[in-house]
Amino acid sequence: MNRIDKLLAHEGLGSRKDIKKMLRSCEVLVNGNRIYDAGFLIDEEKDVISVDGEEINLRGEVYLMMNKIAGTVSSNKDGEHRTVFDLLGDEYRTPFLEDHLHLIGRLDMDTEGLLLFTTDGELTHRLISPKSHVSKTYFVGLNKAFSDSEKKDVEEKFRKGIHIEAEASEEACDCLPAEVKWATEDQIKKYCGNSSQNPDEIVQAALLTIYEGKYHQVKRMFSAVGNHVDYLKRVSMGSLLLDENLKAGEVRELTDSDVEKLV
Repeated sequence: MNRIDKLLAHEGLGSRKDIKKMLRSCEVLVNGNRIYDAGFLIDEEKDVISVDGEEINLRGEVYLMMNKIAGTVSSNKDGEHRTVFDLLGDEYRTPFLEDHLHLIGRLDMDTEGLLLFTTDGELTHRLISPKSHVSKTYFVGLNKAFSDSEKKDVEEKFRKGIHIEAEASEEACDCLPAEVKWATEDQIKKYCGNSSQNPDEIVQAALLTIYEGKYHQVKRMFSAVGNHVDYLKRVSMGSLLLDENLKAGEVRELTDSDVEKLV
């Protein structure tokens, strides 16, 4: 149950102050009954709202998936660079969404791939809480190739929880156990398909699954084993995979099935 002024503001019909005025000046009906009270509670699953004869399709919480492009900042404001919010369409620029739509986690400016937006604060807290240990898988393009024996050594170190050195304000620490798999040529073409990365420029690629989100963690992990990350793309969070049909910079709403994979 939610207040009618909140829901109509959510749908882009104005601020909550505007909605209060609209309830006096327009014919706002709930299940055929005229409503004047901005605090009137609505059951989004059952109630039907119309404004001057036009039915309003309530969507409740908003959940978006973006295929983030490099060069964009995971923030809603930045004085120097384009932000991921700048890539959203006008339908996500209502007063309500400008105040409530937020990111679930972040990606570095040069990192691409799966980025989630929502108005659902409970889901965000659950996914980013350090206690949750939600898995995140990254496609990683490396600066140099590992030999077969080096690959086994990296797998073992990551599986045990590798030590990473301090960077910026982040202290040195031991990472949680992680899994690394070495990408095939077909996987390299697949994950570069909807990105800015040329697959022919990939020297060595890996799929790394981690269960935490420390500052520059993936880069620091591979630095600890003597390599450098040239390209980084998040391809999944929990059981939710980045939509392969989503072009770089594009966004779409999550389906109910998508959301279930996060909860």
